[in-house]
Amino acid sequence: MDTEVDGEDGTFTNISLADDTVDSEFAVLYTKQENKLSIMNCDIDGDMENQVEMEEKTRLINQVLELQHTLEDLSARVDAVKEENLKLKSENQVLGQYIENLMSASSVFQTTDTKSKRK
Repeated sequence: MDTEVDGEDGTFTNISLADDTVDSEFAVLYTKQENKLSIMNCDIDGDMENQVEMEEKTRLINQVLELQHTLEDLSARVDAVKEENLKLKSENQVLGQYIENLMSASSVFQTTDTKSKRK
């Protein structure tokens, strides 16, 4: 007995739980409002899943943006360190040349040939 019974107001649906030989007393009556409620619950669950997905996407996007800013900051720091390294290398070369010139001009650092002075 698989029949749908809709009244004038369309509030009930008759759904049989067994084969056609079963009396109508074993039939389950569902209101259309209950069906609509379960459909709405599915929609709410879907909306909740969508909201959770959107929150997760937003969190991941924010994390990516934060990591990009961190990478930019680190890249700028590396560039600054490279520039300072080049500057310090240049200063070291100048100081090395200066020290070498002082040593060559000073008699203290001159190599002496002791054998030639003894003769």
